[in-house]
Amino acid sequence: MKKPSELGYQMPAEWETHAATELHWPSNRETWPGERLARVESVYIEIIRKLHQYEDIILLLDGQVNTDSVLKKIGRDEVDLNKIHIYKVPLNDVWARDCGPIFIKKETSGTGQYALTNWGYNAWGEKYPPFDSDNRIPEWFASTFDLKLFEPEMILEGGSIDTNGDGIFLTTESVLLNKNRNPKLNKLEIEKRLNDYLGAKQIIWLKDGLAGDDTDGHIDDITRFLDRNTILTMICTDPLDINYETLQRNYEILLQSRHHLTGKPFQIVTLSLPKTKIEVTTLDGSEHVPASYANFYIANGVVLVPLYDERYDEIALELFARYFSDRDIIGIECSDLVWGQGSIHCITQQIYGLPDWNK
Repeated sequence: MKKPSELGYQMPAEWETHAATELHWPSNRETWPGERLARVESVYIEIIRKLHQYEDIILLLDGQVNTDSVLKKIGRDEVDLNKIHIYKVPLNDVWARDCGPIFIKKETSGTGQYALTNWGYNAWGEKYPPFDSDNRIPEWFASTFDLKLFEPEMILEGGSIDTNGDGIFLTTESVLLNKNRNPKLNKLEIEKRLNDYLGAKQIIWLKDGLAGDDTDGHIDDITRFLDRNTILTMICTDPLDINYETLQRNYEILLQSRHHLTGKPFQIVTLSLPKTKIEVTTLDGSEHVPASYANFYIANGVVLVPLYDERYDEIALELFARYFSDRDIIGIECSDLVWGQGSIHCITQQIYGLPDWNK
């Protein structure tokens, strides 16, 4: 059977037009204990109210969650309910980016034809069982929306990769080469899977991620494409910061990277990492959270930017306004969300190519 890349498929860039955004309503009491659940719900409400003005939202609710209660919290009079598509689906948690479907696209007669890739999901090395329901989400999408599904037979979270849509990918060794994912695959074999199923032609391997990132170092917390040739990467200005050396090493790798076809360097822009040390600890005992402006989400006509630190928030918003002048830039306060060790990009997944699905 031919692989997707042999059929002309390739993973599109996030800035290409979406059909909708996938979100999972928070309900896992282990991730959000006590009053943490209400606090993270408030962040979701803000995201939904802003995002639905630009594109449809596929909002998945676990079976135990009451639909009317969720709609009441979101505010029936404050949202266009025609833009919020609620489905009851067994869920383990909110991290749609990592367990949701990764779409691929091929051009056919000037139009895009889409399919899904169903990578395995094991909650970042089986850290947070159970994860079986979340692992079935791509199959649910394929069945519900009648989409072709490819099975790479490899563990891969959506937050561990980023692409410019031209086959160039960013990732980290600390995640993709971690033995808690694919112990039987080496680096070359992993690169081959990314080529076969996502159309990866060049992979830029950074080293490690942020302290307090229980994913082992997802790329979407440190380094992302802003356009086909521009890469944003987080840095620390304080040499004593726990993340300073890691981010500096990654920055140097990026400066030395060259486009595989032209041999030219990429344009590298930087933002200062916000404060990541918290006064309390996370559920796994960390004193740091992966707070980062790199965890932004590009949707139709808008970029949602997580905010954490008044020292750098406005600088971050100004940078996104420069690089996404054709989109609105909306900041969302995310301190309560990142306490759960993820932010806006971690809880969203872009959905492409669902013709007539919401009629």
